[in-house]
Amino acid sequence: MRAIPLYLLGGLLALPVQAAEVQDLLGRLAAAERQQSFQGTFIYERNGSFSTHAVWHRVEEGGDVRERLLQLDGPAQEVLKVDGQAQCVTGALADEISEGQAWPARQLDAEQLSNWYDIRVAGQSRIANRPADVLVLAPKDQHRYGFELHLDRETGLPLKSLMLNERGQLLERFQFAQLDATAPAENAMQPSSACVPVRFRQADSMAEGSWRSDWLPPGFTLITAQLRHGPSPDDSVTYLMYGDGLARFSVFLEPLKGSVVEDARSQLGPTVAVSRRMSTDSGDVMVTVVGEIPLGTAERIALSMRAGVPAQASQ
Repeated sequence: MRAIPLYLLGGLLALPVQAAEVQDLLGRLAAAERQQSFQGTFIYERNGSFSTHAVWHRVEEGGDVRERLLQLDGPAQEVLKVDGQAQCVTGALADEISEGQAWPARQLDAEQLSNWYDIRVAGQSRIANRPADVLVLAPKDQHRYGFELHLDRETGLPLKSLMLNERGQLLERFQFAQLDATAPAENAMQPSSACVPVRFRQADSMAEGSWRSDWLPPGFTLITAQLRHGPSPDDSVTYLMYGDGLARFSVFLEPLKGSVVEDARSQLGPTVAVSRRMSTDSGDVMVTVVGEIPLGTAERIALSMRAGVPAQASQ
């Protein structure tokens, strides 16, 4: 399906009705992951490459949410999560997860998001043989991407999600090929022997103010601040996560301790990584910004990072 041009969406006369419909759809979407069990297969596309995955998502009686993901083609990547926290993963991924790092469900708030996105109901569709409502979130500035969500009319689950740049070009696609809105059997939730328990790297919560950004994109606020420890205290890395209620990016600040490294920038599909060397009173630090935001925005964030007493970031 061709991406809907962002400038063609909706009319002003429809706004009062659409506002209530948008709030209802976002509310159902936010509730679906916490309350709806399901299983199925989906296709993921990024940067012109495709992969197919199986998912088993089970809401337990006590309210815990267990989810198992398995890549069905190429490397058999597998993840088991409980309430967004990885319990086991395949291969080298096990070494990359820190204590407290999770994939939390986004609590989408229409009023908050409407400050940064024009949100419209853009019609209906049919995905995985299921009727869906199409919701489009078009960014109001150049610092975030747009989204097109096809939400299952029965459950509120996202049957299809497109991430679009400012020209309406596709950056990332998630789309169910088959969905069964029933709870998976208990044996389906059991990971394979290749899924090894996560070995958490120790992380401490940080008091806000050790690092700051002199500039943030409008609407982005600090969500998480951690000090992640390596084998020795000198190997600690500061980890900061920011979000606007939908989009997120992370900042890593790593002391270089005399190492010679070059500034770098890269982009794979919607994900960018920008690294730059920064001098501080305590020595040089490598600042790396990673997230699904435009490259120019990530570069400006990296340039704005400062050590020391917090100040109000300009937006």
